[in-house]
Amino acid sequence: MSRRLAATSVTIAVAIALPAIAAALAKRPHYGGTLKVEIGAAVASLDPTTPPATADESAARAEIDSLLYESRDPRDGTFAGAQGSGPFRISDWQPARELTLAANEKFPGGRPYVDSIDITMNRAAKDRLLDLELNKTDFAQLAPQDARHAAERGVRVSLSQPDELIALVFKSSPSAPDKTTNALREAVSAAIDRAAIANFILQKTGEPASGLLPQWISGTEFLFAPPSATSPADGIARAKELLKQFPSSPKFVLGYDSADSLAQAIAERIAVNAKEAGITITTLALPQSPATRAASVAQSASVDALIVRVRLTSPEPAEALAGLLGAAATIADVDASPLTENANANGAATAQDVLDRERAVMKTHRIVPLEWVPQVYGLSARVRDWKAPAPGETWPFADVWLDPAPQPSP
Repeated sequence: MSRRLAATSVTIAVAIALPAIAAALAKRPHYGGTLKVEIGAAVASLDPTTPPATADESAARAEIDSLLYESRDPRDGTFAGAQGSGPFRISDWQPARELTLAANEKFPGGRPYVDSIDITMNRAAKDRLLDLELNKTDFAQLAPQDARHAAERGVRVSLSQPDELIALVFKSSPSAPDKTTNALREAVSAAIDRAAIANFILQKTGEPASGLLPQWISGTEFLFAPPSATSPADGIARAKELLKQFPSSPKFVLGYDSADSLAQAIAERIAVNAKEAGITITTLALPQSPATRAASVAQSASVDALIVRVRLTSPEPAEALAGLLGAAATIADVDASPLTENANANGAATAQDVLDRERAVMKTHRIVPLEWVPQVYGLSARVRDWKAPAPGETWPFADVWLDPAPQPSP
């Protein structure tokens, strides 16, 4: 009787263990397959001597460069690095249309799991989202304001930490008087309802920004909270108090990238908030395409402020702040010198040094933080071991693998 019970117990144990073993084996990395990627930018050249035409192309090229051989021929942009210098090599290249990459078998970091990557360029946001729904692609970057909608439609969504600052930056020129005084800039900042932007325009994918570094990096962003953070009414009241020193209603022009619908929506919202406080803001779309660049430069000379988007380059406070100020210095008169005044024993800026610099810039109100937004990625169900990149990191396509299980037909 005891032997029968023992045999039965073994049989039950094996029956229970087999599904667990099968599940474990199913999660093991699998070599092979083609990762299908869609991007909105049209990368026209991989030649490092040819500047990107738009900010989107520049960002896409940086991601592609991280996947490829490091050494290039400057004459035609082809990659001719030492064998094993990058995880992928180019197997087919159709400028501004498609790029096919093949796994580098001798990559020192280990051969990538996928055999190849097909990158389709110049895909509109709505088309990328639809292709994710229909399982026609494996990866596409989505706009922050579309993240909630995509998830509701069954798309697998991955979010990074909030690492991109959307800000209003007031322009300055040493050769021209600045008609936006510190008091006016502070009044605009106080009037902006950042919570409404986060809740309605960004659909809660993002959070109001108070400082130049997010709370999760600096731990001190709460120190810069504007009056509107407590109550929109408090913000408007503070703005009206500051405007008492002006004999008439202040006016200025706010520019934004014509290709960025999010920037347009935020600029228009700022104009509404400012009007409630007694400030007249005219919004102006600035074209970014090469064909209209001359017109864009001419128009941008007439704007007093810009909506800008800057992604942090590092999770380290000093490096992140230095990168952000460096990007803003081309527009506004802000101190972008190295953060080494109170360097510690390792030669790095101290936390106090970072806070002091942030305070000094924030006092001028040249940069008015608006929102922190994450990077939003849409993924197919078969993508495994994906990890959203941290600031300064790029798409980890060399580390992901594809589940060989068959996917539902579109």
